[in-house]
Amino acid sequence: MDDRGMAVSAGFVEFARREARGVSPAYERLALAVSRDEDLLALLGTLPPAKWQPNLLFGVVRFLGGPVDEPDAFRDYTIANWPAVEAQLRVRATQTNEAGRCAVLLPVLAALPQPLALLEVGASAGLCLYPDRYAYRYGDHLVGTGEPVLECAATGLTPPDGVPEVVWRAGLDLNPLDVTDAADVAWLDALIWPEHTHRRARLRAAAAVAAAEPPLLVRGDLVDDLAALAARAPAGATLVVFHTSVLYLVPAPRRRAFASVVRDLPGHWIANEAPEVLPYEGLPEQPGEALHNVLALDGRPLAWTRGHGQAITWFG
Repeated sequence: MDDRGMAVSAGFVEFARREARGVSPAYERLALAVSRDEDLLALLGTLPPAKWQPNLLFGVVRFLGGPVDEPDAFRDYTIANWPAVEAQLRVRATQTNEAGRCAVLLPVLAALPQPLALLEVGASAGLCLYPDRYAYRYGDHLVGTGEPVLECAATGLTPPDGVPEVVWRAGLDLNPLDVTDAADVAWLDALIWPEHTHRRARLRAAAAVAAAEPPLLVRGDLVDDLAALAARAPAGATLVVFHTSVLYLVPAPRRRAFASVVRDLPGHWIANEAPEVLPYEGLPEQPGEALHNVLALDGRPLAWTRGHGQAITWFG
């Protein structure tokens, strides 16, 4: 196995251990199987490193109708259909649009001066731009009304009393998706992990909310085009630029350039990213081995969060 194959393998092992374990047995099995399969590793190694993501490979095979429940069947399908798989890998990106992430954003959004003008970077189809339209359950504490109801295990946090008031919502993405387009919704569905039927139901409910009042989605770059879109926010509203699990897709120099741009904007900046992607000094120990993001407001870390919004551990 060459160096590229070893690097691909390591990424799949890391995904199995820190993201899929205890969350998706099917994807844990698949990731470990791929990490040991020299034929699959060689094929993946012909692609740019940004395309080595397990989520992207598994989502593409699901999107094409291939099997993801059993490693041997997955391997046979992927190798037999590699030209189609490779073509999709080259043009697709992981654009997981999980409305559940709003549950970890809500405590910060609700505490800011109202009303809000929301601008999401890496917005995908914009489903996280509707935190005021969903309901939330933190243990026994219910916040808001509507569908879907977003469940979140909260530690060290007093949940807010209500949802924010949102008067403007916009998203910036290199490839915005359209919730009224069946193919775009099918791609979002393919990115949901096999066992997560509750997330499929949540996707449908959130897509219905967005389709009833589509957000402003702009195709553009997070550095070059952010200030112009932010300038379209209405006067009298608090601008909030936010993003979740986006910056790992961005090279480090562009991350630093983005941080410089967003700090110069009026309003507030909410980041929800892995600590190695957006580092902070003096973080407390994270809860367990599973992959956690750091929720931060204006550069100040506040909480550990899980990637799909299923848990928040507050320390701010």
